Amino acid sequence: MQGLSALIAASASLAITLAATSIAAPTIRRMMQNSKKGLHPRVKPKNGQQDTHPAWRWVSERGLRLATGEATLAYHVALSSQNLPEIEDIIPADGSLLLVLRRGARVSADWLTTLATPPADTQLAAGLLHEVPVRYGGAAGPDLPAQAERAGLDMDTYISRHSAVEYTVAFLGFQPGFPYLRGLPHELAAPRRTSPRTRVAVGSVAIGGAYCGIYPASGPGGWQIIGCTEIVMFDPQRDLPARLMPGDRVRFVAA
Repeated sequence: MQGLSALIAASASLAITLAATSIAAPTIRRMMQNSKKGLHPRVKPKNGQQDTHPAWRWVSERGLRLATGEATLAYHVALSSQNLPEIEDIIPADGSLLLVLRRGARVSADWLTTLATPPADTQLAAGLLHEVPVRYGGAAGPDLPAQAERAGLDMDTYISRHSAVEYTVAFLGFQPGFPYLRGLPHELAAPRRTSPRTRVAVGSVAIGGAYCGIYPASGPGGWQIIGCTEIVMFDPQRDLPARLMPGDRVRFVAA
């Protein structure tokens, strides 16, 4: 089980950037191919300088990680709206953005400094609101009783508090279309399981730390399962495979 735990932890960290959207994985594959071809767009540091910066750092030959903290969605909206010709893709993550540069793009130190400038303090437009029906507890939510006890609540009150708030999709990761939802009441936050399950059912609604999430596919997982939905979260045949996108809003409805 220790090996499985390590595998899940590693895959979760990697998938935040690789599986954020349906085009993320192909984008990363192109990055790797271009790296082998010797395409190096990164800015070369001057003699004696280190290739580091407090706000950004290179993670591959065409991948630039921009630290954004709590303003990830604001950065994402601001940079996306500029349609910068150097950028091929922008992938939100936990407190950062992965910027994928176009093949052959050349960027300057001044451009990178401007890139890291905090976005204007403007009100973000509200994302699409999705209502997600959930079967709480029982076989659909085996961890609900323990989580309610942990929070010092009876199960009905736990369900009411979980479904009473509006969540925001912070980013996608772990699995294609897996939404990391912010807005979980602090008393419902819970650590991941010490022993991950080898299989979590598709549609499982779960708690992991301060995030709530929905499993788009069955597979191993270490989050606390409190319910399940029948809504399809990811379908590669749709124009937009992921049902939820960063900035979208979610309300859970007890089914």
